[in-house]
Amino acid sequence: MRGLKALVAIGAASLMTTVMGQSDDKEIKIGIVASLSGMYEIGGHQLQNGINTYLKQNDGKLAGHKVTLIYRDTAGPNPDIAKRVAQELITRDMVDFLAGFDFTPGAMAVAPIATQAKTPMILMNASASIIPTKSPYIVRTSFTPGQTSYPLGKWAAQNGIKSVAIVSADFAPAAEAAIWFKKSFIEAGGKIVSEVAVPLTNVDFAPYLQKVKDQKPDAVFSFLPVGEPVILFYKTFKERGLAKEGIKLISAEGWVDDDVLKASGDAAIGAISSGYYTPSHDSKKNKDFIATYKLVSGGKMEPNYLAVGAYDGMAVIAEAVKKVGLPEDRIKLIDAMKGLTIDSPRGPLTIDPTSRDSINTVYMRKIEIIKGKAVAVEFDKFDAVKDPGKLSP
Repeated sequence: MRGLKALVAIGAASLMTTVMGQSDDKEIKIGIVASLSGMYEIGGHQLQNGINTYLKQNDGKLAGHKVTLIYRDTAGPNPDIAKRVAQELITRDMVDFLAGFDFTPGAMAVAPIATQAKTPMILMNASASIIPTKSPYIVRTSFTPGQTSYPLGKWAAQNGIKSVAIVSADFAPAAEAAIWFKKSFIEAGGKIVSEVAVPLTNVDFAPYLQKVKDQKPDAVFSFLPVGEPVILFYKTFKERGLAKEGIKLISAEGWVDDDVLKASGDAAIGAISSGYYTPSHDSKKNKDFIATYKLVSGGKMEPNYLAVGAYDGMAVIAEAVKKVGLPEDRIKLIDAMKGLTIDSPRGPLTIDPTSRDSINTVYMRKIEIIKGKAVAVEFDKFDAVKDPGKLSP
């Protein structure tokens, strides 16, 4: 048995956390690759808090083993940094698992390294459909854009929305979301009146939404990076008076975080979205998760879907280790994850035995004011939704 070692963080892009526990067996080392600084650090800290929430609820252990978490900061969607730090984690720190990955470019860059090193790689957020196909050692515990946008298109067409304008960010997950929303919406009889990809650096949605207002569609569909862009979109949607013109706002995952709704105020009221995790989801598992998360974060953050993807990533690792231990042939751990079903704060989560993607319940949510607070309320759902991106759109 290796002793639990104190590691020294190296360079500005490194952060290490050691979690102590009691065990008679081998220590587990997990290398976490995520954005812990820069404009996207909130997402990285959501992953970190989700991981720590799982450990807090399990006495700081993973399937009875001591745990060392070694964090490496990518400061955003930087594939070169992600590749370099993953190589360090494997060759120098000798981690048993790679995990985290808040952005697709970083995950894509690391996939060949995971294959070469035969190291299991857990995607806790990176969402592009293609990623697990790049390595047999990848398992995803988050979602794909198509997984939430495809059911939304079907729901919209079946609920009186006949025409939609698309205003989304110019990056791969948004393009993927738009593809699958359009497919299901058009198949169900809907019409797309316009589509625009807004630069990721954009902070002014007014010209785009004014054009939508002039076109008078029944709804506008949007997919944006979580956080400030969503807040700005909500506020501009209200300021431009689209809701007063009878235009609905519909979106996929990332629009119902408590922090986002708090900052958006009444601008978000009435918005409809689809997603795999709703903070107000009514289950004991979710209530316990939120309570522990608040302890872990010192009450400074509210959990969102990134935190749940990370929490469940730890749970999936633990269940695999319970099944097969820590075999020298690590593909046995991946095999143990295939078909696995766990009880998650989101509801049931199953790892697809074929694609190694998550199979999620996708919830329809509407923003309402409850006790003076904007809250996402689930009102419909699609059970056991697989990633449609493994099929040709």
